[in-house]
Amino acid sequence: MRILFVTSEAFPLIKTGGLADVSGSLPAALNSLGADVRILIPGYPAVLEKLIDLRIIATMDQLPIIGSVKLLMGTMPETGVNVMAIQSPFLYERAGGPYINAEGSDWTDNPLRFGILSRVAANLASSSTSPLIDWLPDVVHCNDWQSGLTPAFIHFHQLATGMKHAKSILSIHNLAFQGNYGAEWVANLGLPAESYQIEGLEYYGQMSFLKAGVYYADHLATVSPTYGLEIQTPEYGFGMQGLLAKRNREIDGILNGIDLTEWNPISDPYLSAHYDAAHLENKSVVKQALQQQLGLSSDSKAPLLGVVSRLTYQKGLDMFLQVAEPLIQQGCQIALLGSGEKSMENGFKQLAMRYPQQVAATIGYNEPLSHNIMAGADLFIMPSRFEPCGLNQMYGLRYGTPSVVTRTGGLADSIRDATPTALGDKSATGFVMAAVNADALLHTIARALTYFQEPKLWKQIQQAGMKTELGWDKSAQAYLNLYKKMLLS
Repeated sequence: MRILFVTSEAFPLIKTGGLADVSGSLPAALNSLGADVRILIPGYPAVLEKLIDLRIIATMDQLPIIGSVKLLMGTMPETGVNVMAIQSPFLYERAGGPYINAEGSDWTDNPLRFGILSRVAANLASSSTSPLIDWLPDVVHCNDWQSGLTPAFIHFHQLATGMKHAKSILSIHNLAFQGNYGAEWVANLGLPAESYQIEGLEYYGQMSFLKAGVYYADHLATVSPTYGLEIQTPEYGFGMQGLLAKRNREIDGILNGIDLTEWNPISDPYLSAHYDAAHLENKSVVKQALQQQLGLSSDSKAPLLGVVSRLTYQKGLDMFLQVAEPLIQQGCQIALLGSGEKSMENGFKQLAMRYPQQVAATIGYNEPLSHNIMAGADLFIMPSRFEPCGLNQMYGLRYGTPSVVTRTGGLADSIRDATPTALGDKSATGFVMAAVNADALLHTIARALTYFQEPKLWKQIQQAGMKTELGWDKSAQAYLNLYKKMLLS
């Protein structure tokens, strides 16, 4: 089965969040099950620099506004997955991130940049428009709003020509990011005027990339079963709950996996010592090294609370900021890595200035430090108000670092709360908040710390998490089964 996997980021080529981790791992897992997957990604400088054996395989002409692009083929480092990069210096080869410039503002031409990504993907889906004569996908797997126009382009080209196209599926990683732009982009990107209506891609007076995918894709997927249900409600639907509820039978929730090679406490090259579920002693060595690295007091008995996150309202870390001081006064330490809303960045930086031996706030992104916090922390804090899947709580499971989480999305699907029943049958893997507010967060951390004071029970929780099946095999097989079902429909 040939799968075109369309994404705006993929680790280790380029990463801003969890989408990159999924885009790096899932195609490799699908290939290992016998699929023939090619990733399609914009040719950012980092992508062109890191791909192996990069070469031109085609030119794609008659594209909106920019005319033509080169299609390059290379392979992913380590996994060897085939990657097609769209080379357009005008669109993608610039300083800054995939979505924002060096000043932190969205690129003003993002609708064109990702409209072209979607159009190229749609062109590759049909023999009548693809420049490739030796490879035609059976399924085009789109991801989030950046490739959301792909199913719309496919739909209207199929309508105009009667030609058979690949089936399309859209994975919703986060419904909050929708790619909404002015109505003029409908014509600018070459979509027919009739596409701009409620039964189409019109969304509260704008043209929505994400709604286009939600409306026109043959099938929809979410990154956890619970999130697939949540997005059909007003609380989590961000205005699209009605359409999503209408498509209820065509939504599959499949929990993400993690890269077990990249995240492995036995062999992680970033750690000062290695350990596994049967030999947890060296975890304390990593903790001590992390304390020294961050300038925290070297105290093996002080509970070290870890945070690796975007600092945003969604992630609930404003609640953690509210309760941090009483936790510090009780002897806790905090190791935070992240960036986001300036008020939160400043709040954690000020906390670190007031308590330099108990709080370290690293603003920005640092892959080695993220691994060390995940391994060196005693407890991971992740009080998201909504979380489609979440990967950090799974990294925590893998590294013997239980998480405090809210009961939402993938957090609810991956963490078993330490209730008396779960502790009794040794299935407890973390701590789930009863409500989403600062008091509930403080209460849940306090509950976790009571177990932390009981080494035997704490080790039981750690080991249950470390023995959890977290790889991509089960999820990749679920996607493969879904693709097969789509092809038969």
